[in-house]
Amino acid sequence: MARKTATTDAGLAEAGGCDRLLPAAPAVWAGRGRELAALAAAAARPARGRCPVVVLAGRPGSGRTSLAVRYARSVAAEYPDGLLFARLSAPDGGRVPPGQAARLLLEQLGAEPVEVGLPGAGGPDAPEPAAVALREALAGKRVLLLLDDVRDAGQLAPLLCDEPGCLVLATTAGPLTGIEDIDPVILGGLGLTSSAELLGGLVGGTRISCDPVGAAELAEACGAGPAALRLMAGWLRGNAKAAVTDAAQELNALARPAGPRAGGPVEDRPPKKGVRRPKGARTKPARPAAAQASPPAPGAAGEAGAEPVAEPVPAETGPVPVPDTDPLSGAFLLLYRSLPAAEARMLRTLTLAPAQLADARTASALVGCPAPEAAALLRRLAECELLDTEPPAADGTLRYRIPGRLYARLVRLLESTDRPAEVQLARARLLERLVRLTDSARALLDPGHGPVTDPLPGVLRLRSAAQARQWLLGERELLLTAVADAIGLADLDGSAGRLVTALLRALPMTGAAAPADLYRLHELVLEVAERGGAPRRVTAALLNLGDLQAASGSWARAAEHYRAALESARDSLDEPACARALEGVAECHRALGDPVRAADWYGRALALRQSLGDPRAEARLLARTAEAHTAQRRFEEADREYRAALAVLRRLDDGYGRAAVTAALVRLRERVGAERAEAVRLEALRAETLRAETLRTEALRSEAVRTEAVRVEAVRLEAVRPAGERDRVTSE
Repeated sequence: MARKTATTDAGLAEAGGCDRLLPAAPAVWAGRGRELAALAAAAARPARGRCPVVVLAGRPGSGRTSLAVRYARSVAAEYPDGLLFARLSAPDGGRVPPGQAARLLLEQLGAEPVEVGLPGAGGPDAPEPAAVALREALAGKRVLLLLDDVRDAGQLAPLLCDEPGCLVLATTAGPLTGIEDIDPVILGGLGLTSSAELLGGLVGGTRISCDPVGAAELAEACGAGPAALRLMAGWLRGNAKAAVTDAAQELNALARPAGPRAGGPVEDRPPKKGVRRPKGARTKPARPAAAQASPPAPGAAGEAGAEPVAEPVPAETGPVPVPDTDPLSGAFLLLYRSLPAAEARMLRTLTLAPAQLADARTASALVGCPAPEAAALLRRLAECELLDTEPPAADGTLRYRIPGRLYARLVRLLESTDRPAEVQLARARLLERLVRLTDSARALLDPGHGPVTDPLPGVLRLRSAAQARQWLLGERELLLTAVADAIGLADLDGSAGRLVTALLRALPMTGAAAPADLYRLHELVLEVAERGGAPRRVTAALLNLGDLQAASGSWARAAEHYRAALESARDSLDEPACARALEGVAECHRALGDPVRAADWYGRALALRQSLGDPRAEARLLARTAEAHTAQRRFEEADREYRAALAVLRRLDDGYGRAAVTAALVRLRERVGAERAEAVRLEALRAETLRAETLRTEALRSEAVRTEAVRVEAVRLEAVRPAGERDRVTSE
C-alpha cells in the first residue's frame, strides 16, 4: 500500500519547462498535501505595494527546500517568464549578501550584467545596484523567485520587487521579522501514514507493509522528520537483513540521554589538536530542544498525526544547530557508521570544498583518487541521501552539495578522525587542481599564450573556449571562496598565491571580469604579502588596488592606496614603484579638481623618472604637468613642458607620441591665440564704448550750454523790454 501511494517527481519536473535552475527534487515523495495547499493560499493573498511573498519555515531536516521546489514546479505554468533560484546561505552558515544573490538572479533572467561597486563606493545607505536592476528587470514579468535558506529579513527585503505578477517563495529556519504582511507556513513532521509511504517508496513497499508496527516505531523514532526518515531508509537499504523494528531500536538507543557512547555523537568531543576548521565552521553549544520550541502560529499548516509544530529559531552565526538528541543526528550517525571507509572519507573531506560544493574534478583532488572513482563515490553518497544533487556545471559535470543540516557534525568528524597533515594535504591537492583547471581555461581562451605546461588528464579537461569561459564565470564565486579560505587559514600561501595569479590572468580573458572580483583578489595578494614580509609585493598590491579604485572613479580612496604604496615603496627602496605611486597621487588630485597639487606631485614623479633614466615615462609626465599648468592658466609654463615632451619623444622616435603632444600643443596655442584675439576684441570694444560714451557726454554738455545760453538771452531780452509793452502783454 505504501508503495502505491508514494509518488515521484518525474512528470512534475516537466511542467513549465523552465525549472532547470531549481535543485533536483527527491525521487520519492509522500504527504505534505495540506502544506502545499497552504502555500497556494498564501501565494493568492494580495500584497500591498510589492509582489506577494510566501515564507516556508522549518527546522533542519523538515524538508522545506524540497517542498518549496515541489510547489514551484507545480505552479511553473503560471509564471511563463521563468523560475529563478538563489541560495542565501552556505552549508557552513555563511551569509550570502543580497547584492550577490541579485546578480545571480539577473544572470538567470538573461539581463545585462550589473557593474559591481568596489568597497567604499557609495554611502552606507546607498541602494544595491544589482537589486535595483533586478526590480527593473522584473517589471511587467511573471517570474517565481525561490530564495532558499534565508537567514534574516535584511537578505530578503532588497530582493522584493514591485511587480504584482511575480512571486517570492522564501525558505528559512526561523521567522523573518521586519517584513510586513507575512504569515509563514511552518513545517512540522510528517504524519504516520505519510512517513510509512515515504519509507515504502525508499526501502520497498513489501518490507514496510509487512511490518506496519515497526514502520510506525521508526517514524516515531525519527520524529516524522523527512530527512531523518530518508537517512534511515538508506541505512535499511544497506542492511538488507535488518528488520524495520531493529532500525527503530538502534535509533532510539542513540537518542537516549545517557551520555555519549564510544563512536556516539561527536559534537561534544574536543576538536583534534592541530586541525584547522574550514572558514565559517563554528560549533556552539546545542540549546535544549525545549528552549528552541515555540507554539505554532495560528492557522499553520499541519498534517493529521504529526508531532506538535515548533517554530525554529535560527542560529546567530554558523549553521542552524541540530541537538545531539534530535533524531536527525542519530539517523546520520547510524548511516555514517555503515558506510565503507572510502565513502566515509569522501563525505568528511567534502567539508573542505569551497562552499561545500563539489564535482568529480574537485572531489578526486580532495581524496586523491581518479575522477571516475570519485564520481562513483559521490553518486553513492547522493543515493544514501547524504549529499544534495545540484544543477550540473557548464560542461554537464554533475555537482553535489553537503546539506547544511549535516555540515557541523561532518566537520567534527573530520577533526576527530583525520590527521591534520592529511587535511592539509587534501586542501593543497584541491588548490593545485584549481590552479591547473584555471590555467587550462586560460590556455583555451588565449591560444597564443602557448599550451599548458602541465595538462590535466583527459577526463578532467575542459574541451573548448566556450566551455572554459562558462566554467570560469560559473565557478567564479567558488574559486574566490577557495582562495579566501586558503589565505584565511594561512598555511598554504604558496598554492593560494598561485591560484590568485592564475585567476588574475584568466578572468579578464572572459570579457566579463568584474572589477570587484579583481579587487578581492588583489586584497588577498596584499594579505599574503603582508603576512610573508614581502614589501615589494605589498607595494604592487596597493598600486593595483589604487588603479582599480581610480578606474571606478573613487579618487579619494585611490589616493589613500597610492600614498600607502608610496610609503611601502620607500621602505623597500623601490624607486620605480615610488614614481608610479607619485604619479597615481597626482592623477587623483587632477581628477579631484586640484591642479596646483597635481602639478606638484607630477613634478616629484618627473624628477624621479628622470633620475631613473625612463624617457617614455618622462615624456608622459611632462605632458601631464603641462595639462596641470593649463588648468591653472599658466600657459607659458604649459607651452614649455609640451615642447620639452616633444624633444624627448623625438629622441625616442615615437611618432604616435609626437603627434599626440603636438596636437595638444596646437590646441594650447590656438586657445592662447583665441584668448588673446578675444582680449584684443574686447579691448577694442571697450575703447569704442568709451569713445561713444565720451561723445555722448560732450553732446549732452553742449546741449546743456546751448539751453543755458537761450535761457540767459531770454532773461536779458525780458529785462530790456519797455515797461508799457510789458504791461500790454500782461493784460492781453
